[in-house]
Amino acid sequence: MIERENPARFAEIVGSVPVSTPDAVDEIVRRAGAEQRRWAALPLPDRLAALTHAAAAIENTVDDLATLLARESGKVLADCRGELGFAVRFLRWVAGRAIGVYADQAVDDDLGRLVHLRKPYGVVAAVTPWNAPVILAMLKIAPALAAGNAIVVKPSPLAPLTISRVAGLFDAPVRLVHGGAETGAALVGHELVRKVAFTGGAAGGRAVAALAGDRLTPSVLELGGNDPAVFLDDAPLADDAMDRLVMATFATSGQVCMAAKRLYVPEARLDDFVAAYLTAADRVLVTGDPLVPGVTMGPVISAAAQRSAAAFRVPAALDLGRFDADPDTGYFVRPALVVSPDPVSPLVTTEQFAPVVPVLGYRDENAVLAAANAGDLGLGASVWSADEERAFEFARRFEAGFTFVNTHNRTGMSLRAPFGGVKRSGWGREYADEGLLEYVQTCVIHAPAAFRPGAAPTGTGPSAYPAG
Repeated sequence: MIERENPARFAEIVGSVPVSTPDAVDEIVRRAGAEQRRWAALPLPDRLAALTHAAAAIENTVDDLATLLARESGKVLADCRGELGFAVRFLRWVAGRAIGVYADQAVDDDLGRLVHLRKPYGVVAAVTPWNAPVILAMLKIAPALAAGNAIVVKPSPLAPLTISRVAGLFDAPVRLVHGGAETGAALVGHELVRKVAFTGGAAGGRAVAALAGDRLTPSVLELGGNDPAVFLDDAPLADDAMDRLVMATFATSGQVCMAAKRLYVPEARLDDFVAAYLTAADRVLVTGDPLVPGVTMGPVISAAAQRSAAAFRVPAALDLGRFDADPDTGYFVRPALVVSPDPVSPLVTTEQFAPVVPVLGYRDENAVLAAANAGDLGLGASVWSADEERAFEFARRFEAGFTFVNTHNRTGMSLRAPFGGVKRSGWGREYADEGLLEYVQTCVIHAPAAFRPGAAPTGTGPSAYPAG
């Protein structure tokens, strides 16, 4: 049994779920496989109607679900409501968009008759993290179901409760398994799994990729990032921009793959930037119990995360915002800004996944670009400038899958913009048409013009290359 504690009050057990043994995983996957054949046989509009019904069911219970999510994850209540609301919006977006994306495409012309079919894989395995357990599962569940797949989700043991309730609101082949590495391996390596979708850290990604690769199972991996935020010399330090930047770093206590994790500012503006950042943190950053109104940052997820965050703090770290929390009763960490750390320190070169952020000065754009692109990760980045054209030209030179302009993190996302990393931040995409297409296989039916009924003899040999 997995018991989930409240990270804001770790003596409180929020709920529990049973561990799925490998035998249980096998049974669940096989049941999902049988359900998938019936589900795929339904007309596409019927499958999409199931998504809209689930969206309405989530919307009708959003307050209870948000409270449960805040208690199990430590995310502030407003963020939990926002995550659930966005999950509803995503479900409805998929229900509207999939009609065009998954429709057959036919061409009948002088070259022949060609039909593109969008066919489901079968059973999809999804392994999801704790930091946004509902929306990160929904990014996989919604397109997988719309395409005609069944899906088996293994959520993180650190946040299994809310997504379990949400999955139960679907009248569709959505199944859950719970557990750690053994459960995940049994799911990803199952012989009936035909596609794997994973969001999480590098270690988990390597394990999932190795298992999937051993079975030649295609996968989509969204892994970690060490996102740079580069302020050009003309970037305004206005209140609204600095407020966005602070929350882009410290939302979910900094435990977000696409958080702003390294801040780069021209040396001549460093003092002004730090002053503006501290003032913004005083305005928007309040650390405390996530269920208390007005709190904008809760605890980190676990004791291990609390220890890891403490290791990044240095004596010169500047405390940020208001701290209304007790680290002895919950996994709270005082958020901090570290000015001009050693550029090769772990605080700068690794993904902190903690409420501690470095700010570094730079002298020229080529140097800061080299620093921003250093390392193996390439998930997100941002550039800040009063000149949008200049920002876009600079952004083209980032080694990142998604670059924000004058914002960062979730305020810069869009349903129409595919999201994913380059380098060792993963492969495949979520959101947009590209995200929908991850859950179908393109199959074709082709009748070349030369061999259609009534076609004139070509005079070509039986092994000729195609004419077009």
